[in-house]
Amino acid sequence: MVMQAEDKKIYTPEEYLEFEVNSENRHEFINGEIVLMTGGTPNHNQIALNLSGALNFALKRQPYRVFVTDQRLWIPRKRIYTYPDVMVVQGELQLQEGRRDTITNPLIIAEVLSESTRSYDKDAKFAAYRTIPSFQEYLLIDQYTMHIEHYFKTERKRWIFYEYDDADEIVSLNSFSFQITLADIYDKVEFDLATESNG
Repeated sequence: MVMQAEDKKIYTPEEYLEFEVNSENRHEFINGEIVLMTGGTPNHNQIALNLSGALNFALKRQPYRVFVTDQRLWIPRKRIYTYPDVMVVQGELQLQEGRRDTITNPLIIAEVLSESTRSYDKDAKFAAYRTIPSFQEYLLIDQYTMHIEHYFKTERKRWIFYEYDDADEIVSLNSFSFQITLADIYDKVEFDLATESNG
């Protein structure tokens, strides 16, 4: 998603939630700042749908829940509310105290990179996600070229990194049994369209 800062006023989490629940648009909350999330490109949405759909089908009748795009996540140690592109939760949902619409216990997060969020998703956002005790695996999926970065946690403060850039390569998740080719993740993605729109 593309992010645009609103005004520079500092808000409390409670003010943000009241604002967000009544807003027609989605916003992130980053340590007091409210940031507008504008719509994604067709490629961005296609990639998120391809991955979430494959995960949801593979995990049916198993103790995992798959969420896409509109599910709010609270990261208490960084005071961030955000909407990851794809999340998988293991077992029961843990909700923010006093909320029924904000989860706190993702196992896996995937972000589809856009030009405006690429650096944030790779750096500060990943650092924030790593403060979540349940978080074990991270996928960064490029929408402009066939390229995926895959991180998974092996022990406290230790992560392993893989990258993939060929249609026949298989992404194998570490948290549970799931494999998907890059060809399936990028099915119906038109890279020429991505370079033209640059969204």
